[in-house]
Amino acid sequence: MSVMTHIEDLRVLAKARVPRMFYDYADSGSWTESTYRANSADFQKILLRQRVAVNMENRSTASTMIGQPVAMPVALAPVGLTGMQCADGEIKAANAAKKFGVPFTLSTMSICSIEDVARETGGHPFWFQLYVMRDRDFIERLIERAKAANCSALMITLDLQILGQRHKDLKNGLSAPPKPTLRNIINMATKVRWGLGMLGTRRHGFGNIIGHVKGVENMGSLSEWTAKQFDPALSWDDVEWIKTRWGGKLIVKGIQDVEDARLAAGSGADALVVSNHGGRQLDGAPSSISALPAIVQAVGSQIEVHMDGGIRSGQDVLKARALGARGTYIGRAFTYGLGAMGEAGVTKALEIIHKELDLTMAFCGRTRIDQVDNGILLHHT
Repeated sequence: MSVMTHIEDLRVLAKARVPRMFYDYADSGSWTESTYRANSADFQKILLRQRVAVNMENRSTASTMIGQPVAMPVALAPVGLTGMQCADGEIKAANAAKKFGVPFTLSTMSICSIEDVARETGGHPFWFQLYVMRDRDFIERLIERAKAANCSALMITLDLQILGQRHKDLKNGLSAPPKPTLRNIINMATKVRWGLGMLGTRRHGFGNIIGHVKGVENMGSLSEWTAKQFDPALSWDDVEWIKTRWGGKLIVKGIQDVEDARLAAGSGADALVVSNHGGRQLDGAPSSISALPAIVQAVGSQIEVHMDGGIRSGQDVLKARALGARGTYIGRAFTYGLGAMGEAGVTKALEIIHKELDLTMAFCGRTRIDQVDNGILLHHT
């Protein structure tokens, strides 16, 4: 195996090791994928000011996100089907995050259940991401399960009331576990490492849902249930309802517009995440990094502003921080690592990003992440 020096190395290896439908699920956007591509491309337009002959000793990337100490202002974003990138993927990613000192966010649509992750990480607090379903009894039980698992924050995703069309998922016939079609069997036969891992685990379906919803006992009934359950009527009243039942730290994710940011700031949430769902919902929306500055200017003094979308390096993290994001999230970057090398791959992704963040911060004349502002940028949007 060649030396892994940047996230692209992990992506290439993951593509070789993960079955096509699951690799494509992670590495794709909706429709033309223009927003998906812009999320990363727009970071490259932001230029850094190099400083010299300044003291670069005693650097620290340590910070906080919603009051929680973090080794760097980076959290692992909620990613559905993570346990299909690698057997027991959510558990492995959560353990890597725990050891590194950054938050892990478990998706509602995870393969490993809340209880599985809590047990296998020794009860270490993690964050839980909630999709709001029509079945409010199920949502209440899900919140109670997150409380029982000692989750330290709840994240409500607001931009998936309806599902954006992702061409690759439709063409691949995405499902978990994969359907035994000839095409899938032929493809999976070439992914020996992945297949052996899957043979060694019992976790092959959506662990937070199967067995927890009346009438949903298998993948067939789950598909029918989820098709009807995402709630297009979701409103800010629902956010208030969830906040009351949760009672702890609350993050709202999927903000792209200043007006929505003001509503988020008034909702009682502790943080908002500037996000376009990784370019997987509204194709043609602006990149997250281009939407960030106006939102920070509008509400940054009232609510903690985070962002995700397109981060592939520590330089991207630094640029987001310079534009006012108190925290950032990586989704695809850690997913590539997981598909490439399991827990060790997630650790490698975090190490790569941390090293790039630390060195770039120094080159820009800062020794502490909390000193970083837009003064390190030559051009900022």
